[in-house]
Amino acid sequence: RFADTPKEFSTAVYPNPFNPATTIAYSLPEAAKLSIVIYDAIGQEVRTLVGSAETAAGRYTVQWDAKDSSGRNVASGVYFAHITAGKFKDIRKMMLLK
Repeated sequence: RFADTPKEFSTAVYPNPFNPATTIAYSLPEAAKLSIVIYDAIGQEVRTLVGSAETAAGRYTVQWDAKDSSGRNVASGVYFAHITAGKFKDIRKMMLLK
């Protein structure tokens, strides 16, 4: 049961560049409070995909459909996924091409 537990924290975004959606994959070596927030190139929050959810160790994916928190399509450009899981942090750059 523990054979597939990740040994270290890792993240990936694919496809990148993307249209119309991208997948954010992450691996947690231990249970942690997880949040995934998307920001635009000027640092404004666009959407919270996961907000402070207690998450068990394992491998996970979440999809972003290039919409903001109001459900509107966002413009083409560069976006950043801020992934925080307990003591682990990562920022992934994503490019939306329309």
